[in-house]
Amino acid sequence: MNPKWVGELKVDVSLARELGFNPYYAELEKGLGKPARLAGREVLDLASNNYLGLANDPRVLNAARQALDENGLSLCGTPIATGSNRIYNQLCRSLEQFSGLGRALLYPSCYQANMGLFTALAGKQDVVLVDQFAHASLLQGIASLGCKVMPFLHNDMDHLRKLLSRVGSYRRVLVVSESVFSTRGTICPLAKLHALAEEFGALAVIDDSHGIGVLGNRGRGILEHEEIPSYSGIYTASLGKALAGQGGVVAASCELMEYLGYANAALIYSTALAPPMIGGLLEALRILDSEFPARRARLETNRNQLLASAHRAGLKTVYGRAPIVSILQGSDRATLLLARELLSRGVFSTPFLPPSVPPNKGVVRMIAHAGLTADEMDNACLALEESAKICQENAF
Repeated sequence: MNPKWVGELKVDVSLARELGFNPYYAELEKGLGKPARLAGREVLDLASNNYLGLANDPRVLNAARQALDENGLSLCGTPIATGSNRIYNQLCRSLEQFSGLGRALLYPSCYQANMGLFTALAGKQDVVLVDQFAHASLLQGIASLGCKVMPFLHNDMDHLRKLLSRVGSYRRVLVVSESVFSTRGTICPLAKLHALAEEFGALAVIDDSHGIGVLGNRGRGILEHEEIPSYSGIYTASLGKALAGQGGVVAASCELMEYLGYANAALIYSTALAPPMIGGLLEALRILDSEFPARRARLETNRNQLLASAHRAGLKTVYGRAPIVSILQGSDRATLLLARELLSRGVFSTPFLPPSVPPNKGVVRMIAHAGLTADEMDNACLALEESAKICQENAF
């Protein structure tokens, strides 16, 4: 019999019941191929982070199958033990070349990388300055240290400078941000942040999860986008978004990564990334080398079309230059209602509620990925405008 306190562990789902709509843990019947199927119906998927439409690319799938045949389903060991085989090391080297950094290591997820990274770098004697809208994995990893945490205003480098001028008494100083803020589409001015970190003797940490494979002339991410030739900080990124795989990468100078390779428990005590996933990721990187400009152009066209549709419908969007359309709905009710109406018209989106966003700052995020056709985009825009009209008629 469970202890009494187990009965106190409840989540308030009254609004979902009232609206007859719960978008969380929705079951896709297949993968991200077209058409996607959700709860028995065909939908346009504007919810996933499959920016470049590579998740079901036949070349990526064939490379994953070949890696499976050659290496098996799992390496059945941590990277420090038996998991660092040829294909694992090949992906590490490819990501080093891709990022332009000295050494890269693979993690089961970027969330795990971000959660475990900070325990190897800082403690109670140290201070971390972090963008107020940074991802939960960064914030939770920082919170686990018990150190001084100083949030700075979103992308406000003047505020960051003021805070940095006050931290001279701390042993170590870290400055942490995301490249692309996933609920807003805004982009970190990393060149300025990095310069400030170097000026004040701090270590920059940037999460490029929504920038890798999206930003830059070749899709190399925030470092290319911001034209930073010699980045001295730590770089992390998810491999499960534009690169259409799974896992996370941490990269930095050889000196820093030598230390993290032995000091980061999140890496050394986790089973290495599975060979089929690694094979698919290697192929995705190869495709990016030759096809990124065309895919990026389509991604931008789709994003601009969807954004124009949102504005025609009188919806308020969060300004950002990344290929994300974030519709600011405000209340939880208004946010879920828009997502419900979109799904009723065959468009799958992502509603963000607190704690993913501040209270009364609910957002419906839509990513019009590069794999959508012109007809599909027309249908998505029509669905958005019709859904907005229904929401405005039912606003109270």
